[in-house]
Amino acid sequence: MNAAASPTIGKAPAPTGMEAALEQSLLDVGIPPRPLILERVGEEMRKEEPDFRHLGELISADVSLAAGLLKTANSAYFGFRSRARTVTQALVMLGLNVSSRAIAGLALRKVFLAVPAMERFWDASARVARVSGWLVGRLGVRDGVRPDDAYTFGLFRDCGIPILMKKFPQYAAILKEADADPERVFTEVEQVRCPTNHAIVGSLMAQNWWLPGETSDAIRCHHDAVILAAGPLGIAPASVRMVALAQLAEFLVQRIGGQSATHEWEKLGCTCRQLLQLDGDGAEALLPDAESVVLEAIG
Repeated sequence: MNAAASPTIGKAPAPTGMEAALEQSLLDVGIPPRPLILERVGEEMRKEEPDFRHLGELISADVSLAAGLLKTANSAYFGFRSRARTVTQALVMLGLNVSSRAIAGLALRKVFLAVPAMERFWDASARVARVSGWLVGRLGVRDGVRPDDAYTFGLFRDCGIPILMKKFPQYAAILKEADADPERVFTEVEQVRCPTNHAIVGSLMAQNWWLPGETSDAIRCHHDAVILAAGPLGIAPASVRMVALAQLAEFLVQRIGGQSATHEWEKLGCTCRQLLQLDGDGAEALLPDAESVVLEAIG
């Protein structure tokens, strides 16, 4: 598999017998199916000459999705001189690559509307995603990871959490325990009291939604320092870099936003600094420049 992340959401291959059994397990855990709007938009985007007007009509049929895409195109993050006034204009300004990732992220939040008390979670995911994309611009494109790749991973990195919150009544307490543990691997804490963990479930959802393989691999391993440091024996370099960028982004968001910090930077920070070729104070040195990005994301 090419280390560079795929430009758009791909088409799923035919499932094998093992994959068919896996799909049943997805239903058992409660992983939401790929939304129909993503399927229809994906089909149009895969054409040799996609019809932007038709794409705009498809997306405009979903009011919240259309509003979200317009908000994305007009955000300070992209800094376009003119504002998009229609969905079609937003698609042209963003391009199909960025648009496809933005639509997937918007659809992600929508499918979990029934999960209560998750507003803080979604806000945190959005901030980490935004800062992850910014970090690519700051640190450079490496291993094929572009800003939209890092942004998408940031949005989907913890998507297994709302699934498990909905499935297991005790999961909120498990999550709190994992956040507070300064030594054990986050996912190991989860699996003491839960039959799975959010990294595995999130990776399966990413596969089910046809996100690039590098993204689903990164989701599966984003708490595993051993795999991240394994080099050629581990996962693809693109996956490793996305994890490191998001972990650094989370550190910056927590420091600048004044939110309660987890222990993940203590566990993974050294590995991530090495992967991103930052010296001992390299993460802290980014704080002044990252502040405006974090605060804009919060606002």
